[in-house]
Amino acid sequence: MSKLKTTAADMVKAARDRIEEIETADLIGMVDDPDVVIVDIRDIRERQRTGAIPGSVHAPRGMIEFWVDPDSPYYKDVFGQEDKKYVFHCASGWRSALTVATLQDMGFQAAHLKEGFSTWADKDGPVEMIEKK
Repeated sequence: MSKLKTTAADMVKAARDRIEEIETADLIGMVDDPDVVIVDIRDIRERQRTGAIPGSVHAPRGMIEFWVDPDSPYYKDVFGQEDKKYVFHCASGWRSALTVATLQDMGFQAAHLKEGFSTWADKDGPVEMIEKK
């Protein structure tokens, strides 16, 4: 394989340089804020294995752009709420950084959980277990 022009790590760094990052402790303090929508982009198996932030919206990474776009046949109303702060997260903060940078390019304002879900429980963030269906 030939050398890549840009690595995944380079893409994440470039995204992080231009998006809002939220620390775990700060998002823990926002869990019950009705003006904050926490969006979990992890795979369903990750959520079933490690749990989820209570009240978070599950939106698989592969569908985000389509679910956010009101002109898409896959649009979800949860992303059309005015005056809400959207905070996306994945496991470690890499996928969510790229997601939020892409959404900003589309004109959708959002932030992401800097360290992802990986530090959530360690910092006493509430976790609900997800049942397998």
